[in-house]
Amino acid sequence: MDGNFPHGDLAGLDKPEWTRRIMEQADSRGASDRLGRRHFAAFVKSGPVLLVSFETVQGMRGLTDSARPIGWQLSQKLGWSSLLLACDGDTWFRAKEVYAYFDQLVDEGFFDEFETVVFYGAGPCGYAAAAYSVTAPGSRVVAVQPQATLDPRVTEWDDRFTHMRRTDFRDRYGFAPDMIDAAERAYVIYDPAEPLDAMHAALFTRPNVTKFRMPYMGEALQSHLLFMKRLFPLIQAAAEDRLTARYFAGLYRARRNHLPYLRRLLTRLEAKERSGLAVRLCRHVTERFSAPRFARRLRQLQQAAAE
Repeated sequence: MDGNFPHGDLAGLDKPEWTRRIMEQADSRGASDRLGRRHFAAFVKSGPVLLVSFETVQGMRGLTDSARPIGWQLSQKLGWSSLLLACDGDTWFRAKEVYAYFDQLVDEGFFDEFETVVFYGAGPCGYAAAAYSVTAPGSRVVAVQPQATLDPRVTEWDDRFTHMRRTDFRDRYGFAPDMIDAAERAYVIYDPAEPLDAMHAALFTRPNVTKFRMPYMGEALQSHLLFMKRLFPLIQAAAEDRLTARYFAGLYRARRNHLPYLRRLLTRLEAKERSGLAVRLCRHVTERFSAPRFARRLRQLQQAAAE
């Protein structure tokens, strides 16, 4: 564990105090910068690998018990350096202050100091990870459920974020699939059963992009990967150029012990009227877990079959 990283539990702090503590801790080991009203950056210098993580304040405060950035936790574990880009709410990091910050990093040759640079984000933060990776040619990108753009001329079919349609996605760092052209490798992770996510993923089709599917996981893939303890190994494998389809498949086997996935799978089987497979699934789950819902459904299915 890298002792250069800040320690301590940040849970329970109100948002202003939490933000102040994050930036203060980064200043003591690197640097921090306010980037307008809704963004800030926090850099902690450690090893020769740099993880650039894009995270929301709400996610950092809610996804882990310690309320510490995901990027910090992984970087501390592996001895990496960390550059955290934080936003208050989902902003897709579309702000001139953020553009200027990355311009400055490029001008200073910041990314050239590291042997490997990995950009990571999920959802709107996945969009940002892909979009800003252009500033570090040769980097690796891991984007979970990313949007390609919210420009209504391109993605008018996505009605989830209509409040963002006045935001300019045609300006600099705009169309994320074009911005990953300079990356050594990029990985896009999505659930093909979520039509809008799958349509965005299709826009990322590029020679240097590998797509991994997580069917029947739904709308919160980052949370599921964290719960299954698969997010950190996935990012580490990307940094070390060993994130292959075979390796991902091995990681994703953890879904067999993940009850939210199993519940969604049961719902899917019943929607398709595959009662035989539903019985086998319920029997499999009840033999391994205390799962009252599956036990109750197994009895109902067996009774229906008997009648």
